[in-house]
Amino acid sequence: MQSCTGGKETVEMGGRTVRRLVAALDETYPGLKDILMDGDRLKPGVAVAVNGQVSQLGALQPLQEDDEVFFIPAIGGG
Repeated sequence: MQSCTGGKETVEMGGRTVRRLVAALDETYPGLKDILMDGDRLKPGVAVAVNGQVSQLGALQPLQEDDEVFFIPAIGGG
């Protein structure tokens, strides 16, 4: 994702849900939505953590103003 942000590791952006956050990110950093989303859902290989907790709601996860959001590759296996 850093290739879309000009190498920035962190950025600040607003959004009331993860979906809206991704839309806002994509306006500033074109291409991020294509990396993270498949239509209105997070891609199967992407998970989102809000304030250190992996969300089960994915793109529908509500966000507060000071939330810290991480997009991480989903890891499977057993």
